[in-house]
Amino acid sequence: MLVNNAGVMPLSTLDALRIDEWNQMIDVNLRGTLHGIAAVLPLMRARRTGHIINVALDSWPARGPDRGLVYCATKFAVRAVSEGLRQESRDLRVTVVSPGFTQTELTDHGGDEQVRAAARAATDQLAIPAAAIAEAIGYAIAQPDNVDVNELVIRPTAQS
Repeated sequence: MLVNNAGVMPLSTLDALRIDEWNQMIDVNLRGTLHGIAAVLPLMRARRTGHIINVALDSWPARGPDRGLVYCATKFAVRAVSEGLRQESRDLRVTVVSPGFTQTELTDHGGDEQVRAAARAATDQLAIPAAAIAEAIGYAIAQPDNVDVNELVIRPTAQS
């Protein structure tokens, strides 16, 4: 089993043109996920069993159009990779875990300070503990081998 939770989130508006941060998000969020899959896929294929869990994001509207467009793009790409892997894998289970506002350190690094502050404020107000995501992952893992939980969306009840 692999829990693939690669992610950085230096938030800013697109017109800030933080190209180095865009490249970092593409490298970590998308390429990191792909490299994680590449590390385990041959072994899982040889064994004809395995479970890959990729962490993406909950939904576009929850993020808003004014922050994190590149972050959202990388995490939507993770969703696309996951669905493609699921469709081409009859012996493997593939789960996308899509957390809403969760208590993490993601908003502490990089990006525009105003956008980061707004994201931190929303997180402080709404966020669920990371343990809630871990419990959801545990649920997917605990299913019988012939049951594939394709997607889990976990949001705080207060998140619209």
